[in-house]
Amino acid sequence: MNPADLQGLRSGDLETREAHVHQLLERAGKHGDESAIAALHVLVRDYRDFHRSLYSRAMNQAAAFADAGLQEPLLAALGDTRYNCQAWAAKGCAAMDIRAAVPQLVTLLDHTQWIVRDETVIALGRLGDATVVSALRPLLGDEADWLRQRTADALARIGGEEAMEALWYEFENRRFPRIGYLASTLALFTPEVMPRLLAAADSPDPDQRYWAAVALGSTGDDQAVPTLERLMAGDRGVTVFDGEVRVAAKKALRTLRRIQAAITERQKS
Repeated sequence: MNPADLQGLRSGDLETREAHVHQLLERAGKHGDESAIAALHVLVRDYRDFHRSLYSRAMNQAAAFADAGLQEPLLAALGDTRYNCQAWAAKGCAAMDIRAAVPQLVTLLDHTQWIVRDETVIALGRLGDATVVSALRPLLGDEADWLRQRTADALARIGGEEAMEALWYEFENRRFPRIGYLASTLALFTPEVMPRLLAAADSPDPDQRYWAAVALGSTGDDQAVPTLERLMAGDRGVTVFDGEVRVAAKKALRTLRRIQAAITERQKS
């Protein structure tokens, strides 16, 4: 390692050191520069010796210098309330595929800082499996819209029957008027979810028909076409937020066709 690369993290005012971190990240990410990577590894291993701002900036691009050997210091930072960079430690664990972090991450789901909860949910979506679904599930009822959406994305990424059931329960027992995030994530469970969505499109509840249409469009599945065409032609139901089922079905049909066209294009290339 070039001594200047490490010295740049320790010398000068904070703005200068922050700029140096960005230079190291660029060299590491674009060119695989070994000296820059080694300096960033020192920043992670000896994180308490460096300003939090340097650490957080490095973790924002942790994939550029990922190394399995950084597991121990990342786990330490994940639990270090005094250093107060748990959100960025979670991001680093996710970027470096440190699955040993999962138990600690679960304990951070109710953290007082929103950014810690945010990065924790994202990390669990990447590192977790069916065993974390029960911990994530309550967040689908959180008052914060952004956290509900982030949780739905995490569950969809984890996949599996338990995750689909958690999302479907919220879809059926709607606690919030706008649940587009549930519709879009449930669509990712195609083909298993198709019978449920098609049945929901016949629900007496116009809100459920509306969101079923949105989800069906996002599946890109031809099975959805007759149902969407029927809803578009004759369903005059209106949701609690004044959305029209037939309009949702029309938009969903366009979405379905775009998805199919994109798939066809990818298959040609």
